[in-house]
This record gives sequence, structure tokens and C-alpha cells, in this order.
Amino acid sequence: MNTSGKIDHDAVLRARTMLLGSGGLGLSQEVWAYRVLVTVGPATYLPKLARALVSYGYRAGDRDLEGRLALHAEAVGVARRVDAAAPGRTEVLCAALDAYQHTLLLAGRRAEALAVCEEMAEAGRLGSERGGVTGFVGGQGRLPAVLAEEGRHAEAADVLGRRAAARGPRADFWDLVEWAAELAAAGRHGEALAAFTALVDGTRREAPAEGPPPAALVWELVHRSRMFDASGHHEEAGADRLEALLALSRLREAVEPGSRGNVLDWWVTLFALSGRAAEPVGTREAPVPPFGADRRHWSPDTRTPYLAGIPALEATVTELTGAGRPAEAWAAHRRLARRVVMRQDGHHWRFEEELRPLFDEDVALARRLTGPPGTPAGDSAGAPDAPTGALARGARTSGSPEALADALTDRAMFLVAAQRYQDAHADFAEAVGLLDGAARRDGTARTPIVTRT
Repeated sequence: MNTSGKIDHDAVLRARTMLLGSGGLGLSQEVWAYRVLVTVGPATYLPKLARALVSYGYRAGDRDLEGRLALHAEAVGVARRVDAAAPGRTEVLCAALDAYQHTLLLAGRRAEALAVCEEMAEAGRLGSERGGVTGFVGGQGRLPAVLAEEGRHAEAADVLGRRAAARGPRADFWDLVEWAAELAAAGRHGEALAAFTALVDGTRREAPAEGPPPAALVWELVHRSRMFDASGHHEEAGADRLEALLALSRLREAVEPGSRGNVLDWWVTLFALSGRAAEPVGTREAPVPPFGADRRHWSPDTRTPYLAGIPALEATVTELTGAGRPAEAWAAHRRLARRVVMRQDGHHWRFEEELRPLFDEDVALARRLTGPPGTPAGDSAGAPDAPTGALARGARTSGSPEALADALTDRAMFLVAAQRYQDAHADFAEAVGLLDGAARRDGTARTPIVTRT
């Protein structure tokens, strides 16, 4: 094809011949052919060119980021030219925009990536209004995560609320957990509890009348108990813990464990979310992971630094432990544990063998938090200054049972994921007992006193 605006019929013939040939075409050849053919058949070849450009850009990889950016930008331009009434237009445009925003984030161009995510959400909304597509849900996928990474939790919660409303009764674990997480981060705790309760109620309804309950119900009840405690509803938190303990009793008695399937991703997501309070608040300049979102929706400029912090946290735990500062060592270890679990990235092979020592160490550190009640654990004259910022947040005081209860609960939920229900029940029963004992001693309503059978 020439550059005079006229159709190069020889090029068109070659392109058609290439596509009709029996041999497979490389992506570069496919892109060339479609670029030629859009001049004579835009309705047919614009969607094909957009898809080919997306694939070709990914083939360029991270080593040629500028080339990848150019190809994905071209894909977006091509997809925008597809007729608004064409079948599949929403999916083609959202796929091109999704590829482009990801590449922009890799290139450190977050502001541009956010604008692309906003366009993708709008494209999905329009596609949904036209009917016949699920573009609203698909197009909304990235926008709330990118907003959350920058600390814009109220905006993210509103987007997720619209997504959950659009899905209606089809709203699933991912819809409701992410929505509840952003509501809670925005300080809208009552709404967060309502959203998460919808998930718990749905899991209860799906549980078999006979036989063991799903492991997800245990994780959800424990997570909601922590949400209740954080919002001051301690009696409800205790009731959730008791129900989770009873569910664990039924799981413990099951003859054979069920298939883990992809439910490990649910535990990983809730485990990471439970540690959000110990992490810094995200900003445009320093984004953090969108805790509560599917890890596949974490942006590369949040996921990579988050996991890259593992060696430094390992060194910090060792240093603080050696300095006789177990409370701070435990707080650092909890941040480390969540990163190591996230690094598994859904790999189930040797799951228990790789992660069990991590949770055993967490419990061992928590058991070391001893000393006169109300004083910082490990406090002594001449000790180094306590770290500030995210590391210090969440450190428990000695003489209180919460640290050990937290550590035992985390290990119990991991053991549920590993289908070690007997050990999980023992850990969680001890955790509940610690909190019950604290309530009796203090005479407070912080944690209700529950009776286990």
C-alpha cells in the first residue's frame, strides 16, 4: 500500500493470498496483512487488526517497551475506529485499552494509564447499555483497582458498587470482597459489613445441608469477625468466631477433604487484606496494592515493589529479634508473611511445605511477647529506637493475648487452606480461648465470652 491515500491493489492481493495460504503466518506478517486490508474491508479487518496488534505488542515483551507501547497505542486507535454498532466492538476496544494501560504502567506513566482505565470503564458501560454484551462488568475491572492503589478508596467503592448492582444476584466472591474492602478503606464500615455479609449469607445458602461446610465459609466468618471488631461490634465478632469454630469441627470430622480448586486464591486474598492496616496509604506518587482485589488486577508498579520488599523485611525481622524487640519483630514478620504468600502466585505445588514454616515462626514470635502488662514487648534500656511508619503500626503490647490470637488465627486459616482441619481447629480454638480469657479478666466487652461445645 502506498502513502497517497489510494488503494494498492497489488498489496491487497498479496495480503489476501498470505491469509489464505496453508502455512501459518507470523504475527508481524499478520499485522501487515490486516493493515493493508482495513483499507478495503474496515468492518471485517479493523477488529482483527486490533487483536493482532495487542498480541504483537505482548510478543515484544518488556525488553522493547517503547515498541510495545507503540503497538498497543495503535491497537487502541484501531479499536476506536470499529463501528459503534458492530457486534463485539466493546470487547475489542476493552481488550486493546486493557493492554495499553498495563504497558503504560510498566513504563511508569500512571496518569495516562488511569485515563485509559476510565475510558475502558466508559466503553464497558456503553456496551452494556446497548445490550447483548457484558462489557460493563469487564470494562470496570481495572479502574477500581487503580483508584484504590492511589488511595482513592471512596471513588473505587462507588465504581465497585455499580458493578455489584449490575451483576445483581450473580455478584461473586471477587465482586463483594473488593467492594467491601474499598468501603472499609473509605471509612464506610457499616456499608462494608453489609456488602461482606451478603457474601457470607450466599456461602451459607450454598453450603450442603449434610456433610462438611465449604472452607470458604470459615475464612469469610473469620474475616468478618475482624471487621466487626474493627468497627466496635465485639459481640457480633464473637458470634462469628464461634460459628467458624463449629464449622471447623464439622470439617475436622469429614472423611475425605474436598478439592482445593481455586479457593486458595480466596484465602490468599483475605489474608493479604487482613494486613492492610500495617501498610502505608497509597498515593499517585507512591501507589500500594489494592488489597481485596484479585491479584491479577494488581498493577505492575504496585505488585513488583510489594514483593521486592521481602529481603529487607527478612533482614528487619532478624535484626529486631536479635535486639530483643519481639513486638516489632512480630509486626515486621506479619508484613513479610503476606508478601511471601502473595509471591506463591497461585502455585499449589509444595504449598504446605513452602508456607508452613512461615506461619510456625509467626506463632513462635507471638508467644515471645511476654512481660509486664501494658509495656512494649522487649523494651529495655539501651534498645535501639523503635521503627516508625508502617512497621510500627499494629505492634501489640506485651501482656495482652491479641498478638498470639492473631497469629494462631492466621495459621489456622492457612491450615484450612492446606486441608489440615484437625490442626486448624486446635489453633483456632486456642485463639478463641485467649480472647475469651481476656474478656473475663478485663471485664470488658471487647471480645464476647462464648461457650464451645
